[in-house]
Amino acid sequence: MEKFGKVDEYLSVRGIKPSYQRIKVFDYLIRYRNHPTVDTIYKELVGEIPTLSKTTVYNTLKLFHDKGIVLVINIEDNETRFDADVSNHGHFKCIKCGEIYDFRLEAENLNLPDLSDFKIDEQHIYLKGTCPKCE
Repeated sequence: MEKFGKVDEYLSVRGIKPSYQRIKVFDYLIRYRNHPTVDTIYKELVGEIPTLSKTTVYNTLKLFHDKGIVLVINIEDNETRFDADVSNHGHFKCIKCGEIYDFRLEAENLNLPDLSDFKIDEQHIYLKGTCPKCE
């Protein structure tokens, strides 16, 4: 993410009206970088914003995704997570503790000869295994 002094300015530059809820949701994403679900964000922010609803969090994250400032992560079929780091990287999920780790991904080094005639618009690399803390 580009470095901006304020979240409201970052959102405004990207054509997003910086409401209080939107600022708090995006601030949470960049501050904690824990690849949260809608429920996680809602539970963390509802104490501070009593009028917040899960629908507002979901709609905010959908808007952020549509504007290209958040990635949607679907490592598990029943679990959608979000990431404010939109750089080219992959995700590793520990099957024991459930934590998700980012890892650098050098797309130009991926060898995909079966797709040489294809135009790739998006790429998502998800790996599962055991992290060093759980090993």
